[in-house]
Amino acid sequence: MRRFGLIGKKLGHSFSKRYFTEKFGREGIADAAYELYELPEITDLPELLKREPELVGLNVTVPYKEAVMPFLDELDAAAAQIGAVNTIRIADGRTKGYNTDFIGFRDTLEGFYLIHAGSRALVLGTGGAAKAVWAALKSLRIPYTSVSRNPAAGELSYTSITPETLRLHDLIINTTPLGMAPDTDGAPAIPYDALTSAHYLYDLVYNPEQTLFLQKGFAAGAKTINGLPMLHAQADAAWKIWCNDTFR
Repeated sequence: MRRFGLIGKKLGHSFSKRYFTEKFGREGIADAAYELYELPEITDLPELLKREPELVGLNVTVPYKEAVMPFLDELDAAAAQIGAVNTIRIADGRTKGYNTDFIGFRDTLEGFYLIHAGSRALVLGTGGAAKAVWAALKSLRIPYTSVSRNPAAGELSYTSITPETLRLHDLIINTTPLGMAPDTDGAPAIPYDALTSAHYLYDLVYNPEQTLFLQKGFAAGAKTINGLPMLHAQADAAWKIWCNDTFR
C-alpha cells in the first residue's frame, strides 16, 4: 500500500484527505491511502518517516513550508529558488522537496484575473505561501507590494495601508491563515471601505468557503475567489511528482 499524507501543526481545517481519497476512489487507485499527520514540531518529521515506511509522498502546510527545508535530502531547483516547500517525494529512502503552490496559484490566478497595463498586487503576509505567490506574480510580470506585521525593507505594515494604497493595487491576495476555520472571525486589517468593483480579492484560505476577507470584498462589489481551486491544482501537480510523471 502506497501511503501519502499532509503534515502541519493543526490539520482540522484541511480538505486534502477528502480530495485524495475521492480521487483514489474515482480513478480506481486501490493501492494508495492518504492520511493527516499533525506534527507539534517540524523536528518530529524524521520520526514520522521512520514510523511510516510506506510513505512515498507528503504535502506540507502551515507553519512548516519553510521550516521543513533543512530536514530534506534534496530540493527541486524551483523550490530552492522560491524558498518554500509544500510537496515532498520519498523514494529510495531519500526526500526531495518541491513547490506546487506556485503552479496552483499561477494557473488559477490566470483564470480569475485579467492582467492589464496597470496591474499591481498587494500580497498580505510574507510566509511560505507568500513566497510561492511572489514567484508566480513575477512569472506573470505583475508588480506587487508585500504587507507584514514586521515589514522588511520595501514592505508595508498593516497600519500603513491607506485607501490610496488600495486604489493603486487592484489585486489583493491573502496568504495568511487569518479567517481559517475554526477561527473564522479573523481578517487581515485593511481599509475595506476603500474596496470597489474594480478590485479582485484572492484568499488562499478555502475553509470556510467565504472568509470574512472575501465577504467584505464581495459586499464592496469586488470579484472574489477562495483557495479551493488552488488546492486542487497544487494537489494534481503533487500527484504527478509522486508518480514520477512530468512536472512543469
